[in-house]
Amino acid sequence: MLTPPGPDSGLVELLNFLREADGFVSGEALGVRMGLSRAGVWKRLRRLKTMGYLIEGEPRRGYRLVAAPDKLLAEEILHRLDTNILRGPIYHFDTTVSTNDMAKILGTQGAVEGTLVVAETQSGGRGRLGRSWHSPPGMGLYASLLLRPPLPPSELPQITLSSAVSVVRALTRAVGFTPGIKWPNDLIFKGKKLGGILTEMETESDQIRYLVVGLGLNINNPGFPQELAGTATSLFREEGRLFARVPLLQAWLEEFESLYLRFLDRGFAEILEEWKQHSVTLGRYVAVRQGTRHLEGLALEVAADGALLLETARGEVMKVTSGEITLESPGILSGSEPTDQVGFNK
Repeated sequence: MLTPPGPDSGLVELLNFLREADGFVSGEALGVRMGLSRAGVWKRLRRLKTMGYLIEGEPRRGYRLVAAPDKLLAEEILHRLDTNILRGPIYHFDTTVSTNDMAKILGTQGAVEGTLVVAETQSGGRGRLGRSWHSPPGMGLYASLLLRPPLPPSELPQITLSSAVSVVRALTRAVGFTPGIKWPNDLIFKGKKLGGILTEMETESDQIRYLVVGLGLNINNPGFPQELAGTATSLFREEGRLFARVPLLQAWLEEFESLYLRFLDRGFAEILEEWKQHSVTLGRYVAVRQGTRHLEGLALEVAADGALLLETARGEVMKVTSGEITLESPGILSGSEPTDQVGFNK
């Protein structure tokens, strides 16, 4: 059984005291507030420094928190996080094979809904259709949420599309970017992939036993391997500045919880309408590859169950539930503008 590595309640308490302090706070004052000796305070301060916190100390003045590390630490994620159920336990890894794989192990072991797995880098990060996900250290968000919705497996696609909407909301709120969504769950900017969502589940009879929602988001990547350079982008490459990752992760957790609870309470219809507003697929001619099967046509609509409705050249409407989507020439639906104009708004 995996044991969550944090947060340490003593460290959280000390961090909160330092955050609230107006300037320096003495070791003696910290000791009184925490019921510790000066040696005990120093031990915790030293632990925070090894985690990457920049803490300034001066004789007769005490200690001051200068900066927190840009790491996805539980102590940082939970600080002022406005959620009720998506609050961990949080498993933070400097490196792991895949956050989704770790979350599935935890799901099998009985971990509670809201469990979060984050990593600074992944050695075997995965996207849809078994593709690898480029996960350089400290550059992106590599996070997986464990959920236990009281739903049948047939509703998995709806949660996948809801997840994409939550990322759009989070990026809009936190950094002012409103990405487009390529069906079902790719985040697109200027035709390039900014992020993606991988949902996986384990079922029991006609019920979802657990569900893992994995997010991969390119944030501070300065560049990409040659094979990805023409198809991938990052917030840094588009904006020319670095972004703090924790606020983005917090925004995603908050927006996802809001949509998830709405989905459980009122269904998918409202969320689907919001998904359509950000679609870069509807109204476009697309190619769909499903193994050896190949389809082409106009993306007409997304059905209530999350499936893509595709009109072929013969006028036949096909229901697509999975596959690799490639956007082709832009099409125009009756009475609408070309949706290739939909994308990021700054």
